[in-house]
Amino acid sequence: MALNYVWLGFFLIAFVVALFKSVVLHDASIFGEIMNGMFASAKTGAEISLGLAGIMTLWLGIMRVGEVAGMINRFSRLVNPFFSKLFPEVPKGHPAMGSMMMNFSATMLGLDNAATPMGLKAMKELQEINPKPEEASNPQIMFLVLNTAGVVLIPTSVIAIRLAAGAANPADIFIPTLISTFMAFIMGMFVVSIYQKINLFKLPVLVFLTLFAGIMAALYFWVRSLPPAEIGPKTASLGGAIIFSIVIIFLVAGIVKKINVYDAFIEGAKEGFQVSVRIIPYLVGMLVAISVFRTTGCLDYITNGIGLLFAAMGFNTDFVPALPVAFMKPLSGGGARALMVDILKTHGPDSFAGKLASIIQGTTETTFYVLAVYFGSVNIKLTRYALAAGLIADFFGMLCAILLGYLFFH
Repeated sequence: MALNYVWLGFFLIAFVVALFKSVVLHDASIFGEIMNGMFASAKTGAEISLGLAGIMTLWLGIMRVGEVAGMINRFSRLVNPFFSKLFPEVPKGHPAMGSMMMNFSATMLGLDNAATPMGLKAMKELQEINPKPEEASNPQIMFLVLNTAGVVLIPTSVIAIRLAAGAANPADIFIPTLISTFMAFIMGMFVVSIYQKINLFKLPVLVFLTLFAGIMAALYFWVRSLPPAEIGPKTASLGGAIIFSIVIIFLVAGIVKKINVYDAFIEGAKEGFQVSVRIIPYLVGMLVAISVFRTTGCLDYITNGIGLLFAAMGFNTDFVPALPVAFMKPLSGGGARALMVDILKTHGPDSFAGKLASIIQGTTETTFYVLAVYFGSVNIKLTRYALAAGLIADFFGMLCAILLGYLFFH
């Protein structure tokens, strides 16, 4: 229901603003721009969905091989001590545990092409044990909110963009980005655990957090030892090598079990196109609403208003130029990336605004996109508190990004 109100709000607020611009400010082109943006966004939504067809076909086929070969079940047992605390309603050893672990791993490695199909696979498996098929279950909400936090161990794409923009040290935003995205992940976990009355203060959860902190420290020392120009290629190569190794492990396990690997792949791959088509209405609807809200300048009004408010209270407002990225990131990853590039060009990649925009870009995922695609793939209509919890995690992550920006670079 919350998503319904937000979706309607985008249109109604945008209409009022557009009417004001047209009548009072005599902007004769505003409604034409809105319609052009709507049509372009509808086309983009369909293209994204159909573009996923090939990727979905590939990865659902690979996942099916891993499932038949027993590797997904082994992954499930591996993460069960930790996941059983976060997802107490998921039966022990359920395939969804392994799929979720694969999804989180791909996300952390920055491999979106692999993460989305694995996430949709996990959502489908969680839907199979959902007692109310049209209503989001507790495990689905926890999984989705943790996805919106979007923990990426190394923000390869952001570093690459900063390198292309001429930054003196493109990876200088690595540590604050890693900390802020991890804090968003923790906040998402904490918020959902409050809703679901889950006690997080248990040994497996604390061990996981400790291990994760250790991985972050190791990555920091490794990245710090690399020349700036080598960071992007080497970190991307690391992620690709890990995921491709998992593919080979699945295939070899199938051979050892003497299953027909190719037939298993085809069986899983058949689901890819069906899922891609099923999410088109959800994705188109969300992207069109976001386009309307953005085209009318509503995001600019919010940003300028915050700047005036903080200035009136006597606070430093150097963070304001980077705020458009913070507001756009939950709505559109591509839009946020475009805004970040514009800030790098306008203010410079080594300016405070440029560095802060880069940190924000790498902090969280696109919440509205994730909700539309993941819930749409299994026809969930009642999202309960998923949107609220996801946006709380986003807000906390963005707040941490701003504070860390000041701590590291101001």
